[in-house]
Amino acid sequence: MKVDVIIIGSGQAGTPLARRFADAGRRVVIVERSRLGGTCTNYGCTPTKTMVASARAAHVARNGRRLGVEAGPVKANLPAIVDRKDAIVRQWQLAVLKRLDTDPARLRLIKGHARFVGERQIEVAGERYEAEIVIIDVGARPAIPAIPGLQDVPWLDNHRIMDLRDLPTHLIVLGGGYIGCEFGQMFRRFGSDVTIVNRGAHLLPREDPQISAELERVFSAEGISLEPSQRVANIAQVDDRIRLSLSGKEIRGSHLLVAVGRRPNTDDLGCDAAGIALDKNGFIQVDDHYKTSAAGVYAVGDVTGGPQFTHTAWDDHRLLFDLLLGRGTRGRSARLVPYTVFTDPQVAGVGITEKEARSRGIEHEIASLPFDSVARATETDETAGLLKVILEPRTEQVLGASIIGAEAGELIHIFVTLMQARASARAIVDAEYVHPTFAEGVQSVVMKFKQFSLS
Repeated sequence: MKVDVIIIGSGQAGTPLARRFADAGRRVVIVERSRLGGTCTNYGCTPTKTMVASARAAHVARNGRRLGVEAGPVKANLPAIVDRKDAIVRQWQLAVLKRLDTDPARLRLIKGHARFVGERQIEVAGERYEAEIVIIDVGARPAIPAIPGLQDVPWLDNHRIMDLRDLPTHLIVLGGGYIGCEFGQMFRRFGSDVTIVNRGAHLLPREDPQISAELERVFSAEGISLEPSQRVANIAQVDDRIRLSLSGKEIRGSHLLVAVGRRPNTDDLGCDAAGIALDKNGFIQVDDHYKTSAAGVYAVGDVTGGPQFTHTAWDDHRLLFDLLLGRGTRGRSARLVPYTVFTDPQVAGVGITEKEARSRGIEHEIASLPFDSVARATETDETAGLLKVILEPRTEQVLGASIIGAEAGELIHIFVTLMQARASARAIVDAEYVHPTFAEGVQSVVMKFKQFSLS
């Protein structure tokens, strides 16, 4: 069967692309082998941030005395938390279904595993489809490290851990990246003992070291045990415990979460049959306009090996749609990619770090401000954190910003907008900010640059 567009995967790029191509009058087939909505809806943003909210509620209730509020014993009802998470996930799954299943004449949703059988040809559910445009949005899944003994123990990934209904007594987290940090703090606040084992010297190794150090301080204060610079030699089941043999020591826990990265879902996609080139890790190679090595075939989202964020995949769909309809020329490299780690306090950033500026020989100035210098932070008892800004002195443009602190994920967008507009940071100084707000801290840190100082 011939159609105009084939889309493989219903993630945060695939679903809006299918809907918009259909609205533009194209005949579209979209194929999904698993749950509608991709990683974000089912295993990523929606369920994890729902559970993070429950963990924060427990933490706030447990620490209300610091603000003069007495509360009784706090207990996390994990089955109720999981039920709430599942209900919200179903809500978003139905929203995706509604977008894809209301226009059968132009948009056909097929459940099944798609595999390339030729140039711009796929086979799914016993049928073959061909199109002038094929878009791949198959995403990625948790990577499985080659550690002796891992397959012999009941380890968890970020999918399975969210279905637990009995609270782990001691959760060992293997990996100190975004996923490991979010789940580690979450389960500590639910009431588990938590140990994070990290190969690097710091949590969130790509962050500015000052940011990582502040998060480590917060985690330690909450009773999370940190094991940095560790390699796991062996994993074994010992009675009812999971034992990790580390460098010169061992630790034992009731549960093990493995969060050491992600691998692309290209293993059984049939890329060879379509002439689609992969890199050494299995990610699809694309150019600045999402073109693969096969004519007429494009790839978006996590499977391209770029930043694996929902908002990046959604932005991929915007850029690719305009490119294919001849309405734009902007490529994927011409954009800013902000991010947020939803720990508490949040960690957020955009642009380059101080380390990157130094290594690339970029002229820059740096200003930083601890969160306890922000009036709102003191008033709300959320003083942990730091704001750090990198400025290009000649143009007064912001090169990058890193924030750890309350609502960092909201605050970072001030810098995103400023950088997107290529405006001088003076715009922040000259604006009137509401008092008392966390955003005042953004203005205060920028005013620490000598050219903006009021003193």
